Amino acid sequence: MQQPNTPSPATESIDSVLETVLGAYRIRVEITANVRYCGSEWFEQEPATPHGQFHLVTEGGCWISGETLQQPLHLEKGDLIVFPGGHRHLLSAGPDPHVPQVVEETTTCMLCGDLDFFGGTGNPIFTALPAYFVIRSAESGEQFRQLAELLASNSRDSRWGRQVVQNKLADSLFTMAVCEYVRRTEQPRGLLAALVDARLSKALAAVHARPGEDWTIQGMAHVAGMSRTTFAELFSQVVGVPPIQYLAQWRAIEAKRLLRNRRFSVAAVAEMMGYRSEAAFRRFFKRLEGVGPGRVRGDGDDG
Repeated sequence: MQQPNTPSPATESIDSVLETVLGAYRIRVEITANVRYCGSEWFEQEPATPHGQFHLVTEGGCWISGETLQQPLHLEKGDLIVFPGGHRHLLSAGPDPHVPQVVEETTTCMLCGDLDFFGGTGNPIFTALPAYFVIRSAESGEQFRQLAELLASNSRDSRWGRQVVQNKLADSLFTMAVCEYVRRTEQPRGLLAALVDARLSKALAAVHARPGEDWTIQGMAHVAGMSRTTFAELFSQVVGVPPIQYLAQWRAIEAKRLLRNRRFSVAAVAEMMGYRSEAAFRRFFKRLEGVGPGRVRGDGDDG
């Protein structure tokens, strides 16, 4: 019998893949403003940006409306809203900023920030996230609430290094927010949809854990407990690329991470990624990344 609070095998697969994906694909998270609004008639128009945006309510509450929202949403203290694509939206004291609110005047404080998904639309986290998503403090896990409160507390600290600490905390909060979103959303898509499929998540976990293995579609299908044809069709439909193409992309990402470690030679990385010759690995890497592995290492070698 499974013990209480013990993660299920499916949850462990989701967590392991999320951990490797979020760790490998670079995402810059930065706090850009600590705002304070007073009264019952304030509003702030946030223009569209080429990067993502987020708002964490640290005191009071506010309303969010915009082209991507079907109706205005009310956020309370501790709630987080993320716009991965940087869509235009409006922050306001009430659901309609043009109608004065007959309410007691209150104070609303928010931490606002930017998200940069390196790789843009090629980043599987970016492509899998919706136009916006909200993590409610009341519905989130204890760790998310504690981290949000720590971030809010740090924003009131005037000591040196506050900005650096804030950005690191915000990075962790965003990672937790994605995990919360995956576990709660009813309509995941892309890579995140594959993570909540018990069969596909097993195959993804295995590929992420052992990218240098001599993987075939048949081998992945076996891990997933599916026929080769059914697995290939489902994987392509859900993730958006065929299994072997995804494997190649993941190997390139892992190779870049390893190449930045000077302890590993190009030949050693090639072997870890499953290539029998350094030349074959160099050709593969340059085909996917556009530059040779030596360029990633910074030694000026085009590969």
